[in-house]
Amino acid sequence: MKSFRTIVPPYRAPFQLTHADPLLLVGSCFTEHIGKRLVEGKFQTLVNPNGIVYNPVSIAVTTNLRFVEKLAVQKRTGGSFYHWDYHGSFSHPDEATFRKNIERARQTTAAFLEKTNYLFLTLGTAQVFMLKETGQIVANNHKAPADWFEERRLSVAETVNTLAKAIEALRAKRPAVQVVLSVSPVRHMRNGFVENQRSKAVLLLACADLCAQFDFVHYFPAYEVLLDELRDYRFYADDMVHPSASAVEYIWEYFAAAFLAPETRNLLTQLDKIRVATEHRPLHPDTTEHQTFARQQLAAIEQLKSKYPLLDFSKEIAWFAQFCS
Repeated sequence: MKSFRTIVPPYRAPFQLTHADPLLLVGSCFTEHIGKRLVEGKFQTLVNPNGIVYNPVSIAVTTNLRFVEKLAVQKRTGGSFYHWDYHGSFSHPDEATFRKNIERARQTTAAFLEKTNYLFLTLGTAQVFMLKETGQIVANNHKAPADWFEERRLSVAETVNTLAKAIEALRAKRPAVQVVLSVSPVRHMRNGFVENQRSKAVLLLACADLCAQFDFVHYFPAYEVLLDELRDYRFYADDMVHPSASAVEYIWEYFAAAFLAPETRNLLTQLDKIRVATEHRPLHPDTTEHQTFARQQLAAIEQLKSKYPLLDFSKEIAWFAQFCS
């Protein structure tokens, strides 16, 4: 029978991940989707410690901890303190609180970079906003006046050079590090269809160059899976730009098959059953039937704890224990 869709060939990474491997994910909003699945699966995961970032320069800043010695903050007139390298969620009207939040994020990132051997970078756009006064490329414009910035598209060479420096710096600290690049399948429509395609083309070519330059840099085809294999608007959210829940699930399964060891995938199935059980809200929690159900879940958790001592089940244990008193 003739097939009416194209299939992206399965990708098999040259390594397999387990729950013993700390994972750092940095990049666009699509990073959040995969990161959420990893967190739910109880992986040691740090996702976007500076907040969501889209352009390669800001992604590189997150991984090399630029400006650690000098934290130059800004303040809106009558508003909150903010920093050009950090998401708006870090902004705060109290400077001391703001600096404390930034420093906590820095320390968390630094500690994670000392132990991770796996870095996943998802590039969202090659379009950048550059401060006219300083030439700095910002991660977030924080609704500052438009005339403060010059908007332009990074070249392939700029993108490659920026990411190569960050990758080499991390490799110097972590000689065993493996870097996985991907291009976000989410279209950036602010500048229209044509400019979005040009921007994505820069990112795709840069990824190819980096993979050719470093044997420890790899490419995960999330962009191709959504745009080529799932090329139907039923796989998009209501805005027709972001992937739907079913598309995210499909790409997550593709990711899991590519990077996770078979035993790890089997463990995720067991963890998912427990997660679903915790989301169940009983109509009659005091019944013997539900107490039996809760004890069964606690027994299943104890079995997993004994086999996988790295996993933290404290929340699940607390939830089910309340029904067993």
